[in-house]
Amino acid sequence: MIQSIRFSDLVEINPKVELIRGEEYPFIDMAIVEPGRRYVRAIELRKYSGGGSKFSYGDVLFARITPCLENGKIVQFRDNDKRCGFGSTEFFIFRAKNQISDSAFIYYLVLTDSIRKPAEKSMSGASGRQRADLTSIIDIEVPRFSLHSQQKIAGILSAYDDLIDVNTQRIRILEEMMQAIFHEWFVNFHFPGHKDVRMVKSELGPLPDGWEIKKISEICASISDGDWIETKDQGGEDYRLLQVSNIGIGEFIETGNFRYITKETFERLHCLEILPEDILISRMPKPTGRAWLVTEQEWKMITAVDVAVIKTDTTLAHPQFLVNHLNSPAQLDLVEKHTTGTTRPRISRSALSNLNLCLPPIEIQNLFGTISDTLYTEMVSLRKMNINLGRTRDLLLPKLISGEIDVSKLDIRIPEAES
Repeated sequence: MIQSIRFSDLVEINPKVELIRGEEYPFIDMAIVEPGRRYVRAIELRKYSGGGSKFSYGDVLFARITPCLENGKIVQFRDNDKRCGFGSTEFFIFRAKNQISDSAFIYYLVLTDSIRKPAEKSMSGASGRQRADLTSIIDIEVPRFSLHSQQKIAGILSAYDDLIDVNTQRIRILEEMMQAIFHEWFVNFHFPGHKDVRMVKSELGPLPDGWEIKKISEICASISDGDWIETKDQGGEDYRLLQVSNIGIGEFIETGNFRYITKETFERLHCLEILPEDILISRMPKPTGRAWLVTEQEWKMITAVDVAVIKTDTTLAHPQFLVNHLNSPAQLDLVEKHTTGTTRPRISRSALSNLNLCLPPIEIQNLFGTISDTLYTEMVSLRKMNINLGRTRDLLLPKLISGEIDVSKLDIRIPEAES
């Protein structure tokens, strides 16, 4: 039978780290912490002026504010040169105790409901900015494992996260390749055969002969808003309601916020079903105008009213060209200039529809589409692999941490990364 230990006896909580005022240290902003990603690395150095949370290499950072806690903003600080860092006071810091606990094991432990749920229940304060109470978790009894067993458990779970990290890096390389080709062809105009094409004047500057300036609405079979689905209409499991938060720049983002409607509600409200090859554009929040080319999912889909749905006319525009154009920095900047509102800025569907873009001949678009489809298919495959790896890890996590699975007898074949 697994013995227990108080959580505060297993880890150092909010330990003190002395930093020197005026010296530069890695800085962690809550915004760069990605839900579901194990490690966080600083993206900038800042001069320390006092205050804030201070942490060392390997510390587990546990977001204590809403909605970050519910979104799973729990990570390990890992800076390349292993320096101390600092950030806002919105983190609890959990540090391994020498010869008692393993930092990777602590990370997986605090991912479980035994730590997260009491923290979530202790939330208090103003709506939208509630904070967890540290006293809600310091005396929680957790399973007591030897340091060696902790390391074995963490090693098994880390193998899945490490492979997810490798796949994520490969996805980013493929994205960069696609973006580089798009920029070279459609920004620098170095597309196949460009040397035989003369440049002509246009209202947007010099363009290759044969290129046109078109409004987005002019190259779409249709552009419409998603559906207005009230809370009272939600339920069932026939159609998943995609939110603006699910739409990333060229990707679907799984937030874990699952909302559904029934087939009866779908028909009663005359909802629009979202299909593969549709393009979803988030009309809010920043970066407003980001777009995702829909791929086949495991559920039928509808989307929220603040999402624009494009059905592409493939005789005029290739979906891959259009979604890359929509996600280009210049286009996102243009959308930002057309947003309205102060509290929740957004772009209207009509304003979005009337934005101009430079449209190359369909033959060039299709050639780009052939290349990008290959890259995109590989990215989709890697993302699906990551989803399956994450699910397997999440199934193992509570069983290993609770002792339900005896780690000393465990013989699991960890999938290897593709070469």
